[in-house]
Amino acid sequence: MKNTANLTSHQDLWRNMTAANTTWVYHPAVDPVIGNVITVMFTIIIIITMVSLGCTMEMSKIKNYIMKPKGLAIAAIAQYGIMPLTAFCLVKGFQLSDITGVVVLVCGCCPGGIFSNSMALAIHGDMNLSIVMTSCSTMLALGMMPLLLFIYCQGFPSVRNAVPYGEIMLSLVLILVPCSVGIGIKTYRPQYSKRFTKVGMIIMLMFLVGTLILIGVGSGHIILTMMSPSLFAIAGFMPLIGYCFGYVFSSIFRLIHRERRTVSMETGCQNVPLCTTILKVAFPEDVVGPLYLFPTVYLVFQLLEAAIIIVLFRCYQRFKRNEEETYQAAATGGDLKESDV
Repeated sequence: MKNTANLTSHQDLWRNMTAANTTWVYHPAVDPVIGNVITVMFTIIIIITMVSLGCTMEMSKIKNYIMKPKGLAIAAIAQYGIMPLTAFCLVKGFQLSDITGVVVLVCGCCPGGIFSNSMALAIHGDMNLSIVMTSCSTMLALGMMPLLLFIYCQGFPSVRNAVPYGEIMLSLVLILVPCSVGIGIKTYRPQYSKRFTKVGMIIMLMFLVGTLILIGVGSGHIILTMMSPSLFAIAGFMPLIGYCFGYVFSSIFRLIHRERRTVSMETGCQNVPLCTTILKVAFPEDVVGPLYLFPTVYLVFQLLEAAIIIVLFRCYQRFKRNEEETYQAAATGGDLKESDV
């Protein structure tokens, strides 16, 4: 009863703030049936994602990084320092409304996503650091997300008392349950962990593609008409700033190049399914409206920009390899010529 009363008071407060904010009018994002299907599919995606993440977690590797925490500490500071600050500065820079700003801030405060592990692999990063960083940032989210939201929401006076911190923490606790299941599989049935991760990733990608198609069919026109140019710009700038500053920040502390690339990918990649789930579960629909689609737009830019960075890195790597081979061939030819003389 107490939780229900708190939720009702949060909803009433949000509606009062919305009514007072003349820049925002509620529009149903999708047909209610399609909306419910999308909610269920995102829930399945996040459950499979977290179980798969748990299956990749090895306590011995986590312990090693805890015993030598330099790389992990730098990565955690980058994740929870750069991205929330970036989100806050972009919101203020583009002068978004308080409600819209909170939605962007929730996205910026989310932990790293499981896609970052694939991107770290593609860019020849440190996979142990990538997996440990994703795991630890997810665990830290239970305390860091509410704390960061509380700190940064002081900059949004009209809604700072309406953010449902309790509901957000409850969502995070429930999300950590499937992660614990994955850890149990990895610990007690390690022979099944790789298979489960592989099958889970395939199922998750299928559901993700299906969800994106449903969103495109059910609300593609709303994304194009209701999402302002400012939101599209922020969705493009946020991951790019995360990738760049993650690399620069880790370079300042002299991590090796593999670790720098890993921190870069982990910093720019947010857990988009988690963000969407929080926005749909913790916030009243008539307040968030189509803004819960912002993480989907962010995901598209996140993947596109990561793909471009990976392609550029691979091209640079191939060019450098060819240059070294040419130099070695020339040097060998020169040695042979001298010996012949």
